Amino acid sequence: MSVVLTKSRALNALRAYANYALSRCGSVHFRSPFAIRHSPLFVSVEPANVCQLRCPECPVGKGYGLQVTGYKTMPMDVWERVLAEVRETAWVMQFYFQGEPLLNKNLPQMIAEAHAAGLYTIVSTNAQALTKPMAEALVNSGLDRIIVSMDGLTEASYGAYRIGGSLEKCKEALRHLRKAKEQSPITNHQSPIIELQCLRLKTNEHEWATFKKQYKALGADRLVFKTAQLYDYTNGHPMMPSDKKYSRYIKGNDGLYHRRALGKGCFRVWSGVVVTTNGEVLPCCYDKAHAHAYGNIMRAPMRELFTNERAMTFRRAAYKEQPQICKECYK
Repeated sequence: MSVVLTKSRALNALRAYANYALSRCGSVHFRSPFAIRHSPLFVSVEPANVCQLRCPECPVGKGYGLQVTGYKTMPMDVWERVLAEVRETAWVMQFYFQGEPLLNKNLPQMIAEAHAAGLYTIVSTNAQALTKPMAEALVNSGLDRIIVSMDGLTEASYGAYRIGGSLEKCKEALRHLRKAKEQSPITNHQSPIIELQCLRLKTNEHEWATFKKQYKALGADRLVFKTAQLYDYTNGHPMMPSDKKYSRYIKGNDGLYHRRALGKGCFRVWSGVVVTTNGEVLPCCYDKAHAHAYGNIMRAPMRELFTNERAMTFRRAAYKEQPQICKECYK
């Protein structure tokens, strides 16, 4: 990682892990709303909450929740407040949540500012707006890792999920990134890491082996397969892979599909937050409807939001009965 290690970051990380360990032990420390004395280790900001595509299992693609923030892209005053609040103690800044980050024209500047603050930076994109100038701007911003979503190797398999997108644009974007990385006088060909990400779907399962053979030729440094989150899965789903070990859902004795069980006590809600386009602070990326917001960064400091009663109430619930978003999670 290219994160700059500082005393304040190291101390904050030690406090985060200690507090989490105490919570797992059922300590009284866990039950006090004033017990936490650390700030987020990672922050996911939402550069944009809109997208060009209509992916069928994405809240944005399905048209859910687009009016909850009132902004399409994150204003710079919100971004500057977030960075000012977390730059001394956070380790990682992710630039993605609901929408397509590259639709925010200020994204390269935001990444450059986070990089200058010594944070490890990551962006995830569908690559449809990843033109040659954008690729060069991202590479020269100091970006550490870029995730490019490609869920098929033909227009048919790709378009089955990435509705409205173009596979050729995605491939061209990878070429732009690779060339910009090789020609950059700043990064010495080392960054950003170009990660090709593929959802395991029924529509592309015949291409998984080919992905493994071709990802480097496409311009990526690494390949990551991910299981897909599906919404209407109880009776099965047409995009569910044939081999169910690559699915988040398992068929029960009742003949219905259920989400695979996860353990309780998620570290994610002790170590990070999501900040939406208008500054709402959420516990994690599964709070897509903003149902558990801690408050707004434009009205209170991050440290106060991260330790307030709303935050502690959510962590207690996540540890015990688990809110619906925790039941939907697949770490």
